[in-house]
Amino acid sequence: MPDTPAAPRFRSGAGRICLDFMRTLRLRGMDGATEELDTPEALAAWVAQLGPYPGGTKIPAPAEGVLGEARAVREAVYALLTAARSPAGPAGCPPKERGLLNRAAAAAPPVPVLDAAGSVTWTAGDPVGAVLADIARDALSLATSPALDRVRACSGPHCAAWFLDTSRPGNRRWCSMETCGNQAKKHAWRTRHATATAI
Repeated sequence: MPDTPAAPRFRSGAGRICLDFMRTLRLRGMDGATEELDTPEALAAWVAQLGPYPGGTKIPAPAEGVLGEARAVREAVYALLTAARSPAGPAGCPPKERGLLNRAAAAAPPVPVLDAAGSVTWTAGDPVGAVLADIARDALSLATSPALDRVRACSGPHCAAWFLDTSRPGNRRWCSMETCGNQAKKHAWRTRHATATAI
């Protein structure tokens, strides 16, 4: 029997890599908040899953200091986008976080390479650092673009994920219909069913 592929370890699908990276602190600001980037190996696994490198690329675990830097970049992304969505706008981003994102964005990003078969793959001497550069650049771009108006917080009561609403009407409520959306529908159905039964 063939091996079943392992389920992805980290959530994706937020519509921007910086928003997917923010999700690595699950349930931000809620009871039960969980750090997904708890080891250098976890950071390498996130980069392998969500970075641009070819599937199966082995990403070496970075030094412990890089893990701390990655978490700092993530929190700076959150600070920037929080400010950008407020009346203060991107200029409201605290100076420390702004400086950190600017430094991260200045690093070399992943490089596209065209092979003899006409396919593009991505490579980097420092694959983790290059993806952090991509994340910082993406956050700076999103915070200063009209797309920011489409950034939403999931309506799920047990979810704190942000996502980019690319739906045509712009009224998407859930980070994912498969998870939070279905849970909300099931809860609404149970509530209606219980009410109808009680009458």
